[in-house]
Amino acid sequence: MMTALATVVSVQSRDHRFQVELSCDQQSSCSSCQSKNSCGTGIVSKAVGKKRLHWQLLTTQSVKQGDVVEIALPEKSLLQSAALIYLMPLFFLFIGALLGQLWLAPMMGGGELSVIICSAVSAFAGFLLARRWVAPMEQASVQQVELVRVLGQSIV
Repeated sequence: MMTALATVVSVQSRDHRFQVELSCDQQSSCSSCQSKNSCGTGIVSKAVGKKRLHWQLLTTQSVKQGDVVEIALPEKSLLQSAALIYLMPLFFLFIGALLGQLWLAPMMGGGELSVIICSAVSAFAGFLLARRWVAPMEQASVQQVELVRVLGQSIV
C-alpha cells in the first residue's frame, strides 16, 4: 500500500461511522528538481498546474473538516492503470506503423507520411481504449482507500 496525506473536505455521520470526503494535491518531483525551468516535463507541469485528487471513504475514526489524515492507496490497481495508459498507446503505435507500412502505403502509393498518420491515429485510438479500460480500475481503487491515521488540523 502507498500512503499519502490528504485534507478532510467534509464529514457526514452515519450510525457510528463517518462518510469522509478527502482532497489531496497531486505530488510532483518537479518542484524540487534543479532543472525544472529547462526541462520539458517541468515546463509542462508548471503550465498544467496542480491537480487535486478526491476520495471518499467510510471509517469509524472521528475526523472533522480541515483535518490532515494519512491514507493508504492500493498499489496494484495504480500500477495496472499506469501500465495500461502508457503501454497501450505505444503498442497501438507500433501496430499502426506496421499496418501503414505493409498495407496502407502500398495500397495508396504513399510514402512515410501515410505511415506516420496511420501510426498517430492508431496511438490515439490506443489511448482512448486505455482510458476506457482504466476508468473502472480507478473507481475500484477509489473505493479501496483506507484511513491510516489522523494527523491533526491543517496549518493553512
